[in-house]
Amino acid sequence: MGSHQPQVVRYLDSDDLVDRVARRLLDALIGYQPDDRVAQICLTGGRIALRLYTRLGELVEDSSLDPSRLELWWGDERFLPTDDPDRNAGPTLAALAGHFALDPSRTHPMPAADGVIDAGASAATYAKELGQTRFDICLLGMGPDGHVASIFPGHPSEEPTSQTVIGVSDSPKPPPERISLTLPTLSRSDQVWFVVSGPDKADAVARAVVGDETLPAGRVHGEQATVWLIDQDAAAQLPYFVCSL
Repeated sequence: MGSHQPQVVRYLDSDDLVDRVARRLLDALIGYQPDDRVAQICLTGGRIALRLYTRLGELVEDSSLDPSRLELWWGDERFLPTDDPDRNAGPTLAALAGHFALDPSRTHPMPAADGVIDAGASAATYAKELGQTRFDICLLGMGPDGHVASIFPGHPSEEPTSQTVIGVSDSPKPPPERISLTLPTLSRSDQVWFVVSGPDKADAVARAVVGDETLPAGRVHGEQATVWLIDQDAAAQLPYFVCSL
């Protein structure tokens, strides 16, 4: 677990956040790719994330990034059928694939609820696929309650476990069945980037940035860097000196 101080970067609004974080992400991914190296990235869901991926796709077209050397993982997924638009993977892959080709062997969506296997068994399948993978960058959103991926405060999903991936039942947010990486697995990352927008997140941001362990978001840390990329609304309750330009 990183012992560094989290870095906070403020943006004017959600549009500024999406554009500039997409550029930051592109530069970081290019930086992970020298000598034929494959960049390992863990993706998150949500409206801001989907806008971020769409903007990243636009920027990749005129860049030196090699999309075939991107390995894509997911931090969590709603346990729904493959073609359900509420899943994270489908809309994300559609946003990216509109701009560049992804290597299917390096694209790892979580299992869908297409058969009789339950979320717990599907989580075990994903854990085998993930193995000991360490992420270069783990992207995370955060809910107003401080949840990350599908790990919720005061819920069995945040109880300690030796598993790297868990099935989540009775989620406080619909749908009730989900699959999620655990907090230690998310922290098995060189860098963790929280991408957060909106005034409803301001209280949880202020608490999580200082490491409030009652919030799942306060317990995830990158090994080299933990970066909060937030708009002014989400930063409203932070003291202004907690800042990085």
